[in-house]
Amino acid sequence: MSQRLDSQQLRELAVAIDAPQVRAATVVDRGFGLPTGLYIATVALYLGFIGVMAVSFLNSELAIPMVIFAGFVVFAFGLAGYWTRMKPDNRTATPDWGQFRARGIETLSGRLTAGEATIQVLLLPVLILGWGLAVAVIVAFN
Repeated sequence: MSQRLDSQQLRELAVAIDAPQVRAATVVDRGFGLPTGLYIATVALYLGFIGVMAVSFLNSELAIPMVIFAGFVVFAFGLAGYWTRMKPDNRTATPDWGQFRARGIETLSGRLTAGEATIQVLLLPVLILGWGLAVAVIVAFN
């Protein structure tokens, strides 16, 4: 239930505290904890799907949409790559394959080994490319 308080009652209820202390240097972690090769593989699989669709439905009217789709993929992953290098400096380094294999990655659902994380990251792009290849086969035989 709400009630109206006048300024005198608010002054009696108010609790004054010191202003929070602001750190001079903010520590920012923008790393995703995955090696760069996984992102490159993901981009390649998505672009492979777009390429399969472009070749399967070879049509001059689809050239511009296919270029736009490919641009979206490149720009989306490029923006994420740029975001990891923004100021303030990102103090976490991207792990190499050896570090990734040794440590795996911590997710909200628990720790994943390198193999499990690789499967989780690449599963959707591989399925999408497989779907594109299946569509290409159907188009080729019709």
